[in-house]
Amino acid sequence: MRQGKPMDILDAAFVAGATKLGQLPAPAFAEVAFAGRSNVGKSTLINRMVARKRLVRTSGRPGCTRAINVFRVTTREVTLDFVDLPGYGYARRSKAERASWGPLIEGFLQYRPGLRAVVVIVDVRRGLQEDDYQLLEFINTTPATPIVVATKVDKLPKSKMKSELMKLTRDTGLDVCGCSGETGAGREDLWARLLKASSLVQRDA
Repeated sequence: MRQGKPMDILDAAFVAGATKLGQLPAPAFAEVAFAGRSNVGKSTLINRMVARKRLVRTSGRPGCTRAINVFRVTTREVTLDFVDLPGYGYARRSKAERASWGPLIEGFLQYRPGLRAVVVIVDVRRGLQEDDYQLLEFINTTPATPIVVATKVDKLPKSKMKSELMKLTRDTGLDVCGCSGETGAGREDLWARLLKASSLVQRDA
């Protein structure tokens, strides 16, 4: 995992939440969306990326994100918006609710003009699920750059972590980024990828 200059976060704040695309404000900055199954640690990862403990709600009960939530992140160099998409694959939600998330997520990915990248988060211990493959296929039909992140790398021995990341890279054809929302491993690597995909450059100190 590559390490770059630590990203210094000046501010991170909630901007808007919506259960329908029309409820979202027009994009003001480059946007990066975060997507994944309901138990992969998405909220914890976003909080680690913005150096905040409680910006994004976390819970021991999967499936808490039920709307699109936008957070504005300001660093010393750039401002961009993180977009937290509803988690998918959680069977205990009603069928109607789960069905409504599909068009909401797909509509955002397909039509949101400010979207530059989509971070697809998977649990390194479980690998890619069918929902993840379908999402990656859909992203490939949009202008957004897919970035695959394997979370919870701290739960595996280093030797096994490397082999699992290599397998995910083979399965996706993408250079998978290993991260831990708990320890911060991979944070600067992921930040570098987000800035590159958003056509933003981190200036040297």
